[in-house]
Amino acid sequence: QVDVVESGGGLVQAGESLRLSCAASGSGFSLVTMGWYRQVPGNQREFVASITGDSHVVSGDRVKGRFTISRDNANKNTGYLQLNILKPEETGVYYCNIVAKDDQGVPRSYWGVGTQVIVSS
Repeated sequence: QVDVVESGGGLVQAGESLRLSCAASGSGFSLVTMGWYRQVPGNQREFVASITGDSHVVSGDRVKGRFTISRDNANKNTGYLQLNILKPEETGVYYCNIVAKDDQGVPRSYWGVGTQVIVSS
């Protein structure tokens, strides 16, 4: 079992920045991919960005150049999503997703409960 905890959400004005954090904890797992998704009210959950264990990054088209995903150098089970030039329509809940292999090598997906981002105009 892997626990996933997001933090860093809050209320900002349009054009401002936030940094979200994601921490994965547990025993006997090997992190494969850390990803961020968001759910804006009235919409389906949307992919934002992901990073693999060897630091391969994929970003959604709508956030390229503004959002940056990274992993902590000291603790590879912790990662960040830097959100720059935020827009009001990006208000929503941001979720961290972890894909990790258990001690049998079976990949499993784990979600946090999300962190709220509110962007005022």
